[in-house]
Amino acid sequence: MGLWDKLKGELIDIIQWLDDSQDTVMWRFDRYGNEIKMGAKLVVRESQVAVFVNEGKLADVFQPGTHALSTKNMPVLSTLMGWYYGFESPFKAEVYFVNTKRFTNRKWGTQNPIMLRDAEFGPVRIRAFGTYALRVIEPAKLIREAAGTDGHFTTDEITAQLRNMIVSRFTDLIGESKIPVLDLAANYNELGDFITKKLQPEFLEYGLEVSNLLVENISLPPEVEKVLDQRTSMGVIGNLQAYTQFQTANAIPDAARNPGGLAAAGVGLGLGVGMAGQMNMALQGGVQGGPPPLPQTVQWFTGSGGQQAGPYDLGAMQLLVRDGKLTRETLVWKQGQLNWNAASQVVELSSLFGNVPPPLPKG
Repeated sequence: MGLWDKLKGELIDIIQWLDDSQDTVMWRFDRYGNEIKMGAKLVVRESQVAVFVNEGKLADVFQPGTHALSTKNMPVLSTLMGWYYGFESPFKAEVYFVNTKRFTNRKWGTQNPIMLRDAEFGPVRIRAFGTYALRVIEPAKLIREAAGTDGHFTTDEITAQLRNMIVSRFTDLIGESKIPVLDLAANYNELGDFITKKLQPEFLEYGLEVSNLLVENISLPPEVEKVLDQRTSMGVIGNLQAYTQFQTANAIPDAARNPGGLAAAGVGLGLGVGMAGQMNMALQGGVQGGPPPLPQTVQWFTGSGGQQAGPYDLGAMQLLVRDGKLTRETLVWKQGQLNWNAASQVVELSSLFGNVPPPLPKG
């Protein structure tokens, strides 16, 4: 070191930190071999705090403003260095500037999937990520617990530890809450607020404050999301038979423009509608939990001599034929007929008279 550098080093009268970075939490005033003049000006800007350290021990803390260094405004340092009766000569001390602004958009996320037991899907794996804000509220505690004598302490040097704390508390909360996976999106705000309160005491151990912790996304593995999308698609389709008919009808114009396309479309329409009907019936049967309803038995009424009798099912009508109470000329009626008709004119009943001879001709 030259003579001028030595003389210059003893003339340090302004101590300040002009921070142009976005991630520096603490910076040590660079003064290689230099001494600080008594009466020097200490400039502490907004969002900064200056901390003096003497031989490894924390001394005085200065808030934003311009301070003239003297034994009057450095009581702790004066006590540590034995300045009981005033002191005017240069002195040595380490000066650390701590950034107290809010560091926003800090990232957190799960490195490995979280295993959960979901009430609807059973065992599932989820991932989650989000952001949070970070701020120093106790500079002395930050120096003791995290930064130490690091001359340039950045957010990257502590965010890994903080991220692990967040993920650990988030995993514990998700496991205990037993919120269904499909309902997690409706609870992002509540999850973020709860984790913030849970983490605040742990962050304070490092002199830090956490705020605006956000859960931005909770996702299932891609293969599970694909199956879930298929399930959603089935719900959107609704009536499978109507959907198949609609799709087939849209395909007919394209098929008609190809040789033999219309015939193929006709075959496809029949097959598609038939398969869709069977699948739809199967699905409906599965939802209802039982077989389709039994067919309703046709009920018949008879009319003879101005008197109506019935209703009779087909078996009872056969007994009436056997006993001669029901003949080919007997009037019959069932639901759906417009008028009474002779029994022999009704297709369903004509087979009952197969072994009964017609009436003899009048002679």
